[in-house]
Amino acid sequence: MLSRFSLLPVLLLLAQTSFGQNLVTDDTAEWYTLGGDYAHTRYTPADEISADNFEDLEVAWEWDGSSFNGYSGRSTPTYVDGKLYTVSGPRRNVVAIDPKTGETLWAYRLPNTGRWEYSMRASYGKGIAYDRIDGRGVIYISTPGFFLVALDAQTGRPLEGFGEQLPIPDFPETGIIDMLADLGHPYDPYDGIPLETGYITTSSPPIVVNDTIIVGNSAEQGYLQARVENIPGDILAYDKHTGAFKWKFNVIPRPGEYGHETWENDAWQWTGDVSSWAPLTADPENNIVYVPTNPPTIDYYGGFRPGDGLFGTSVIGLDTETGERRWHFQTVKHDVWNYDNPAAPIQMDLNISGRGVIPAVMQVTKQGFVYTFDRMTGEPIWPIENRPVLQSEVPGEKLAMTQPFPTKPPPFEQQGISENDLIDFTPELRREALEVMSSYKMGPLFNPPIHDENTQGLISSAMCPGDGGGANIYAPPAADPTTGFLYVPSANNCSWQRVIPGEEADARIDKPTGTTFAAYANGAGGRPPRLASNLPYVKPPYSTVTAYDMNTGEIAFRIPAGETPDRVRNNPALEGVDVGDTGSGRAPSMVATANMLIYASIDHDGSPLLYAVDKQTGEELGRIEIPGEVRYGMSSWMHDGHQYVILQAGPRLVAMALPAALEDVASH
Repeated sequence: MLSRFSLLPVLLLLAQTSFGQNLVTDDTAEWYTLGGDYAHTRYTPADEISADNFEDLEVAWEWDGSSFNGYSGRSTPTYVDGKLYTVSGPRRNVVAIDPKTGETLWAYRLPNTGRWEYSMRASYGKGIAYDRIDGRGVIYISTPGFFLVALDAQTGRPLEGFGEQLPIPDFPETGIIDMLADLGHPYDPYDGIPLETGYITTSSPPIVVNDTIIVGNSAEQGYLQARVENIPGDILAYDKHTGAFKWKFNVIPRPGEYGHETWENDAWQWTGDVSSWAPLTADPENNIVYVPTNPPTIDYYGGFRPGDGLFGTSVIGLDTETGERRWHFQTVKHDVWNYDNPAAPIQMDLNISGRGVIPAVMQVTKQGFVYTFDRMTGEPIWPIENRPVLQSEVPGEKLAMTQPFPTKPPPFEQQGISENDLIDFTPELRREALEVMSSYKMGPLFNPPIHDENTQGLISSAMCPGDGGGANIYAPPAADPTTGFLYVPSANNCSWQRVIPGEEADARIDKPTGTTFAAYANGAGGRPPRLASNLPYVKPPYSTVTAYDMNTGEIAFRIPAGETPDRVRNNPALEGVDVGDTGSGRAPSMVATANMLIYASIDHDGSPLLYAVDKQTGEELGRIEIPGEVRYGMSSWMHDGHQYVILQAGPRLVAMALPAALEDVASH
């Protein structure tokens, strides 16, 4: 009989075959999708880099996207068929790069349109999708102007026989699909949908599952909305060979469709958003795509859209061939906290005691939960309880009476805020924190916003974690499919919210969507709490990596991420106090390899660092300085027998490798 450990290589090969379509040979391990594989694990079997040589890593090359006006750094390059592909800059230029030298091989960008110029997600493309047609590599991207583009991976030229000529000046004759045509709203080919109707763009690449391209989308940020009308971010699918339209899934159900009754007061007719701005995950073997969604129009106020509002803030399993709903789970009902699902769902096969192997999919959230489901049926792996939550005092608002709380795994972040969570290094700091926080409405998870006309002397309501805390888009999680471990980066960060009259909020928005003012809208978050010492008002840690053994649903370890910042360690108010390791306060980017978990954070003085930690215990194995702060996902792969780690440092790509890889380049 084979032991558990002798089975690991077999299980890993199966996982790569079914999820990643990675080509694994003696000297090559690919990074096929934005998340490495279709399961979005951000895991590589590459093993040249180990605990013994991690601190020998050097910069192999740097590629600078400044010439493309790149700035956001939200992209993870794909490495496949011996080349590296990424997007850069607000025009979302597609770039092919030599993985050994960093040399640009070719670049392509779509000609200008008015609908691109307005996109508020222009520089957040996150990457490309890759597939093959008759052995020929093809790159697919969705653009800020909401076009689907197919390019020959070798040449960068638009793919022949895909799409058709569009009535837009300078557009190519082939290789382009105008996806606005399939949403069903009147629009101008150059300028797009009138802002009075709404707006849609994209911020993540499509995903290709067997013969189908599935495309997500994003809307104008909900905190920049003060009018009730917008358009839904319906999910679209196309044939990968020809670009022919295949299906559309309505994220706001129409009459007769499942979930329509959750939209009371006929709000489905005018409400929009419910977009899938985070990346998609797929199970190609079973023809399922998993779609994480965000709240409906407007963040922080939903009085005009009563009801739970499916499929807002949900995870949806769709059939990739037909677009039919296989299952769904709504992680936040009637969302007024901007608790959109911020990362791609992660798939792993879990070995749960007494239940055997269960095909699972996991969604990490801003509110600090990991929701875990059977990916075939949508049934929770462990019970999820609907628990009572606070109700709103904002006129016209009607929140859900309960919200879903997983019983397992435990939360990875502080949820809610009370006096027990406030800084207590010294009695003086404790008293100051209590005094400062008396001006804020503290409360548990799902603490609702207060409203400007009746603040009762309070500045704002504390939402903890906030929409910039917990798990978030700038630091995607990673997983190890060989062990069932999930690694979640997180930051302890609250939001401070009160809503103001919609007409007042609208006056601060440059190009508002819709026509009808909401009763209330975002009040710019109120003023966050500040201590005179400039110390955080809460106890540490300020940022963490939480490792879960998902076979048991328990936390294996939780470590601070990064170093205690100088403003804390050298603060006069803490003279003589040992504050311990607080973490930097910034959620780290990471990648899991065969030998270790690698994550990027900052030193006490803000210097960028790359860490290696033991995947089972969290023990630090090494650290090195790197050229720039990493702001999004990392990747790692093998090329010509050498392992590379790719960091996205603002507009730059930085390739780290061992000296042998650099010697190979010099010898050629």
